[in-house]
Amino acid sequence: MRRVLLTAGVAAVSLLAAGCASSNATAGATSGSGPVTLRLGFLANITHEPALVGIAKGFFAKDLGKNVTLKTTVFSTGTEETTALLAGQLDAAYVGPNPAITAWQKDANIQIVSGAATGGASIVVKQGITSAGQLKGKSLATPSLGNTQDVALRYWLKQHGVTTNTTGGGDAFIKPTKPNSAAVLQFKSGQIAGGSEPAPYDIQMVQDGGTVLLSEPGVTTLLIVTKSFLSAHPAIVSDLLKAQVQANAFIKSNPTQAQADANAELASYTGKPLKADLIAASFKEITFTNDPNQASLKTDADQAVSLGLLKPVNLDGIYNLGPLNKVLASAAG
Repeated sequence: MRRVLLTAGVAAVSLLAAGCASSNATAGATSGSGPVTLRLGFLANITHEPALVGIAKGFFAKDLGKNVTLKTTVFSTGTEETTALLAGQLDAAYVGPNPAITAWQKDANIQIVSGAATGGASIVVKQGITSAGQLKGKSLATPSLGNTQDVALRYWLKQHGVTTNTTGGGDAFIKPTKPNSAAVLQFKSGQIAGGSEPAPYDIQMVQDGGTVLLSEPGVTTLLIVTKSFLSAHPAIVSDLLKAQVQANAFIKSNPTQAQADANAELASYTGKPLKADLIAASFKEITFTNDPNQASLKTDADQAVSLGLLKPVNLDGIYNLGPLNKVLASAAG
């Protein structure tokens, strides 16, 4: 497996709604006998634990087989990830719902083939702040403009009468900040009043004296693939999904070991492991699941549209859960 670092979280086995599954995306389809490189992106977040565990435990390497070279790239944000995917630099990616929706709207060459995690992101602010109104005139961080945590924060503020805009103005000033660790440092030093961040960064902000105003609900991480790769290599996508299901099963049955494995994998990219209690606290707020939570995705899209961050979008066809259902049925049988 080749790794690239770009600088800048299990439900029980069950069949899921098949959505618009294409007939050529079946688990036993032939993908050709020659060598294939599968380019997979993910983020250095605990919400992307299935990717970290899948790599660390060798599930991807085993299930993809010797004819497939897995090339992984770690990104700072899902927005960067989907940009790379739409540019033809990735074949599959673990991403948040809003980047997936935006990528679908820009170019319907992607499909959601599985969920990976729900929960695991929070709006954290300085002690003493207990309402949205107290954030007027304050600066807040999010990973990137239009990403899942950014939309969640802006929509929550809007619900409480606090305006924001895409250039950092309005009643509260939203600062897209990367990497996520930079937002933690800015919070600790008092440069920002808080932010909307995924685990483990929201947990770090709490440990640095922050308080949670909102634990963001719904899907946090999805597995998407390009339609072109799925069409050309359906069996490889099925093998990728098999590894994903195994990773989530391992996380559920061996949480302590999964935490250690993910931490070691993170350290191989970032150069420094996280504290064990930070990983454990992150796990408590995340449900690692293969269910992509379709209702949650629609909510995410509606919120982004209401904020003017997304044009009205038709999500028909964004899901292809046929291959996942076959893998789940095989695992259950």
